[in-house]
Amino acid sequence: MAKKPYYITTAIAYTSGKPHIGNTYEAVLADAIARFKRKQGFDVFFQTGTDEHGQKIQEKAQAAGVTPQAYVDKIAGEIKGIWDEVGTSYDKFMRTTDADHVKQVSKIFKKFYDQGDIYKGYYEGMYCTPCESFWTESQLVDGKCPDCGREVKPAKEEAYFFKMGKYADRLIEHINAHPEFIQPVSRKNEMMNNFLLKGLQDLCVSRTSFTWGVPVEFDDRHVVYVWLDALTNYITGIGYDVDGNHGENYKKYWPADLHLIGKDILRFHTIYWPIFLMALGEPLPKQVFGHPWLLMGDGKMSKSKGNVIYADDLARLFGVDAVRYFVLHEMPFDNDGQITWELVAERFNTDLANVLGNLVSRTVAMIDKYFGGTVQKSLTENETDVDKDLKALACGTVAKVVKKADELRIADAISEIFTLLRRANKYIDETMPWALAKDESQKSRLSDVLYNLAETIQICASLLDSFMPETSAKMLSAFGGKTRSLEDCASFALRDSVTVTAIPPLFARIDFKNIAPEIEKIRQAQIAEATAAQAPKTEEKAEEKVPEISIDDFAKVQLKVGEIIACERVPKSSKLLHETVKFGDEVRSVVSGIAKVYAPEELIGKKVVFVTNLAPRKVCGVLSEGMILAAEDEDGVMSLIVPDKSEIKSGANLG
Repeated sequence: MAKKPYYITTAIAYTSGKPHIGNTYEAVLADAIARFKRKQGFDVFFQTGTDEHGQKIQEKAQAAGVTPQAYVDKIAGEIKGIWDEVGTSYDKFMRTTDADHVKQVSKIFKKFYDQGDIYKGYYEGMYCTPCESFWTESQLVDGKCPDCGREVKPAKEEAYFFKMGKYADRLIEHINAHPEFIQPVSRKNEMMNNFLLKGLQDLCVSRTSFTWGVPVEFDDRHVVYVWLDALTNYITGIGYDVDGNHGENYKKYWPADLHLIGKDILRFHTIYWPIFLMALGEPLPKQVFGHPWLLMGDGKMSKSKGNVIYADDLARLFGVDAVRYFVLHEMPFDNDGQITWELVAERFNTDLANVLGNLVSRTVAMIDKYFGGTVQKSLTENETDVDKDLKALACGTVAKVVKKADELRIADAISEIFTLLRRANKYIDETMPWALAKDESQKSRLSDVLYNLAETIQICASLLDSFMPETSAKMLSAFGGKTRSLEDCASFALRDSVTVTAIPPLFARIDFKNIAPEIEKIRQAQIAEATAAQAPKTEEKAEEKVPEISIDDFAKVQLKVGEIIACERVPKSSKLLHETVKFGDEVRSVVSGIAKVYAPEELIGKKVVFVTNLAPRKVCGVLSEGMILAAEDEDGVMSLIVPDKSEIKSGANLG
């Protein structure tokens, strides 16, 4: 019998920078679901990838001095590398710069135009570049983007618009008829009450203020707006063709069984995307699940605070499966989860080292010590109540895991497995194998106890293989077994004997103070990078119209000549120098981002102009009590602002 197809996707990651652990969580969650569906016997196609067009990408490429294509090639490679590092078993890594996707997006836009869904007009409103979104004044929150909270700028440009209202009633009917379409239910209510039932505005689907996008074939001043481009990846990636010449994967897998996305982009996936599909005459996806966010402590991650956590850093310190366990187990179904370095370490020790790792190590060691590495299945029926209780829980766990996983409650599914692992540890305390080993008449009983533990561990390992695949494989290798089907996980004592092999500890306890210095290095590097990125560029100053100031405004800035008496590089930074500066009788510490232009030794003895009444702050852990003044031209040539007479004394005021 042919397997039933199951198509799962993630949101495609925007190639504006390296994804943090909150972004990576989505890929891990989708992978866990995809692996479990394969274990259930489905023919799974798992697609993920990158969103690579838009104004923000063009601006970042320009700032980096490279072409947009070169920029997205680099970032897409980093994203794919992280997805691979955390073990995502995707079937296709989709890129919106792929030639077949670009071709279909162009044809989709033309189809919409030809059938009257798109018309030309102009857009005037407030634009958020990071979100690639236009907003009206009334939609802003405290004058800022309602999605990301960042600054918006007024924008007006010619654009094509999609007639969203044409399909709104059909979409409302579909949502009402398919309550499972948007999950969790709270997300469905939000979309209905805040958007659909209030009436939809026509959607801007092209731009003229930048060029990095799919060209509109019949109007070369326009490029397709990023959301129409990005959302269609779910069908172009599996062979959709506007002309009806669909590939086999599209015929087989569409409509998608699950779009897994972050709750912040729910509007695009549950309103815009379904309406685009209706206009194409294609079926809608079966379900869109808007997962919550993974927050740093009780707030969003920020490099300037040094609190961004990346999956590769976590994996280096804790291991890949520890990362997968944390993000899958700690994220609630419909509320935001929290992550900190300390919390990851705590879960590592309490759950992975104490509960899982300790159980495996103890059981292998006792089978090896008391029976030379092999225990036999009991031939008697002399089970105790403790045995029956363990076996009942072991055989009943799979049904609980399946139910939770089918509801996309992956954290709860993993909790069921760890409940069984904890019960097995308790079983050791109840049966006391070390005491049984002292009595030769209890050898048969000892063998039964250890066999029961081995069977329980193999069931747990088989159920964990979708969530912690490397750990599952190691557990099974220690007990000489293969991963069991879900059906077999409901049975006990499937093998006549179990032979164990000693393996290194799965999770050795971590003393947080031993990894704290490495975490601090990561934090300081982030702060230094953010500080450098926030430094104003000279060419930007020249292009921008700066506001006029009064003499009173200028008088607020204190400028003094300072003599640099010592200078050194700031550790762990390629851009920063630490200068010790003498201002008359006063000596101050100053940190400056000039290390790529000036060597420390050539600055010693120089007299330079400094701003001296800035509020002190720490940069990469070094106190900075002023700011050096320098000029930089468009070619990156930098020159310090120095007095033209060497005899001027340090501490002299300018003005």
